[in-house]
Amino acid sequence: MARRALKLASWTSMALAASGFYLYSNKYLDPNDFGAVRVGRAVATTAVISYDYFTSLRSVPYGSEEYLQLRSKVHLRSARRLCELCCANRGTFIKVGQHLGALDYLLPEEYTSTLKVLHSQAPQSSMQEVRQVIREDLGKEIHDLFVSFDDTPLGAASLAQVHKAVLRDGRTVAVKVQHPKVQAQSSKDILLMEVLVLAVKQLFPEFEFMWLVDEAKKNLPLELDFLSEGRNAEKVAQMLKQFDFLKIPRIYWELSTKRVLLMEFVDGGQVNDRGYMERNKIDVSEVSRHLGKIYSEMIFVNGFVHCDPHPGNVLVRKHPGTGKAEVILLDHGLYQVLTEEFRLDYCHLWQSLIWRDMKKVKKYSQRLGAGELYPLFACMLTARSWNSVHRGISQAPVTAAEESEIRDNAANYLPQISQLLSHVPRQMLLIFKTNDLLRGIEAALGTRASASSFLNMSRCCIRALASHKKKNTCSFFRRTQISFSEAFNLWQINLHEFILSVKGLRLANWVLALLCWLFPASH
Repeated sequence: MARRALKLASWTSMALAASGFYLYSNKYLDPNDFGAVRVGRAVATTAVISYDYFTSLRSVPYGSEEYLQLRSKVHLRSARRLCELCCANRGTFIKVGQHLGALDYLLPEEYTSTLKVLHSQAPQSSMQEVRQVIREDLGKEIHDLFVSFDDTPLGAASLAQVHKAVLRDGRTVAVKVQHPKVQAQSSKDILLMEVLVLAVKQLFPEFEFMWLVDEAKKNLPLELDFLSEGRNAEKVAQMLKQFDFLKIPRIYWELSTKRVLLMEFVDGGQVNDRGYMERNKIDVSEVSRHLGKIYSEMIFVNGFVHCDPHPGNVLVRKHPGTGKAEVILLDHGLYQVLTEEFRLDYCHLWQSLIWRDMKKVKKYSQRLGAGELYPLFACMLTARSWNSVHRGISQAPVTAAEESEIRDNAANYLPQISQLLSHVPRQMLLIFKTNDLLRGIEAALGTRASASSFLNMSRCCIRALASHKKKNTCSFFRRTQISFSEAFNLWQINLHEFILSVKGLRLANWVLALLCWLFPASH
């Protein structure tokens, strides 16, 4: 009996060793793809982070200088562990990590700055896997469909990667191919995240992060359906066709499926690359104005919002025909559809913020779910201090001191911020993310919080509110009255913008005259 047991143990050990060696040596099988490995890694990381917070801050007086310094160190350690987990588990984990990294003015800087690297550290599928997905979805080999197909992707993201190729009819295209394992792993990963967030909530009841899981649960299936992405691209191209400075790549439906998307290839530089714009003589301020107009129109007028405007998804170039600056909008997988009630309340709120109507700021913040935390909500929305909100966000640009204050508050008010995010409408969460990504672009371009951007927002709000009023009245006299009021309000904004430009020109002339007087030209 003992000999039989020893023999069985020997055979079992040999089988396990052989299996382990096979998995290790086989480049197409990755141990990271096994559920037990992914679950174990996620559980271990969550436990270590929770233990670090629980023990490191327990014996230090809350709010003291020592507490703040120690908390910053714990935030940084935890952010690095979370980043390592996302890189190891890939797919859904990287997507959620990127979402957190985009919340610049809502989460502590230690987290956002650490998790930002996930935009450039997304995994790449091998060419073997790319061929497999194309074969399964299109029923043909790559060489049957394309004259040429670049093995090196133009870019890789958490869910897919893009290759440049040339079709047999000579058209140059961008081929977006989904990572083969993401579809199968996504639902299990979200379930795992849900369990872990609930477990952390038991230890730290003041932190509400279930909104993050709910968003991933709702949005991931949409982002994994490339046919839905293609329809979004065509919808927004039609919706914003009046903007001749916006380019949405055309979709080639005959070779597109849920996991493969063929688009017109359009080249350009990333929207935060000032060097590219300077080399190509593209006006940075003009690009910033274009971006503001596009997003104001999406949010306030149409209620259909592209929610992933990170620099890799927004390119700029000189239009081949006119030579003017053109914005190229890519990756249309994630859109937020705003209800009419939400969109109108949001219009009223921004109008109140721009024109310093504090009573209406409170009213419409509370209508959007902020409750008594409406001052914090206004600060989160504008990424300005409460003092600046009171003075008027269009009155002065953001200073370095104010920027520092905002980032400190993101750490100090984290429990209140997480509570607020769990109470506002779900639509608001992606709007926050979109706002923060756009601010990051403006900061890189040096055009943040310019008066012209607020005036463009105000124009869109006026048009949206007037359109709603006209739609809900049958009286010709009332419609005429609304149209007249709309025209008058838009004229006031144009006049205000003109006065600002004259003031700026006069100031520039004064400065020039002063310089000429101080440093007269020698003859």
